[in-house]
Amino acid sequence: MRKQIAILLAVACLGAGSVKAFAPAQYQVKQKYVLGGDGGWDYLTFDPAGKRLFISRGTHVMVVDPYKGSVVGDIPDTAGVHGIALAQDLGKGFTSNGRENSVTVFDLKTLKQTAKIKIEGENPDAILYDPSSKRVFTFNGRSKNATVIDATNDKVVGNIPLDGKPEFGVADGKGGVFVNIEDKSELTSIDAKKAAVVKSWPLAPCEEPSGLAMDQKHRRLFAGCSNKMMAVVDADSGKVIATPAIGEGVDANAFDADKQLAFSSNGRDGNLTVVHEDSPDKFSVVENAPTQKFARTMALDTTNHDVYLVTAEIEEAPPAKEGERPRRTMKPGTFTLLVVGKK
Repeated sequence: MRKQIAILLAVACLGAGSVKAFAPAQYQVKQKYVLGGDGGWDYLTFDPAGKRLFISRGTHVMVVDPYKGSVVGDIPDTAGVHGIALAQDLGKGFTSNGRENSVTVFDLKTLKQTAKIKIEGENPDAILYDPSSKRVFTFNGRSKNATVIDATNDKVVGNIPLDGKPEFGVADGKGGVFVNIEDKSELTSIDAKKAAVVKSWPLAPCEEPSGLAMDQKHRRLFAGCSNKMMAVVDADSGKVIATPAIGEGVDANAFDADKQLAFSSNGRDGNLTVVHEDSPDKFSVVENAPTQKFARTMALDTTNHDVYLVTAEIEEAPPAKEGERPRRTMKPGTFTLLVVGKK
């Protein structure tokens, strides 16, 4: 029986108090596929052309058929992999390998490595491909810069100094790239062809932004913030338009242009916040759909509107020293893909 999920929250919009939420979206976990395998995880990337899901697993990339819950391939030798970027027009994929400061280039059809690019940046984290400039950008957390690679020949063309530690980035399809600066609570705009910073804007009251998504048509950016809000930003002026409430532990955001819905995956609360874009300046929280604890990163299936998240059963041990975080270990064989959508 289809569950009825109540509207949990309303959202504060620009110059106004709370508003009535759009409608119950009724997202829920439709399938759970236990994938198992070794390694932690970070970003997920969905391939709409190949109908595959790329999942970073620490030292390799797991390639999954999300409709059957089966592993269909693997990309090895990606030490400390964080993200996967796909250049469909070039038939290539790229991974950011944080532990060896490199980018692996692979063939989208065969999944075989075709090149490995050493970069000057340290700990490349998020990675994206900008089709308008045919360039790949890695956002390097430890060196606080972005490396720019010509995707047509796999050559590094430059490094862009940034104001702080970069997190996730998105491209607007018109030569603009945006990236969250986590430790400064800022958003930075980059000219992809010039490989240069255009401007940085404060995201207050947002703190420590991580995930980032974009409504390219209406030029709205959605930044997930550690203080349980989604900062909706005008991509041209940098103005924070709205700050709808989200769950705790966000690490990824997505935007469904067909449904006009923005998503926030919240690992600590174990839920998925769904926000409706009523208009470019008005946003309503629809629901906080239950997922599973530690499901903090996700990918949107643009063909059927499902959301994919991954998690595992985690054991926590007391910290070794006072003030440190609890030590967490994944129970073997529990790594799981969650398929969230409307039944």
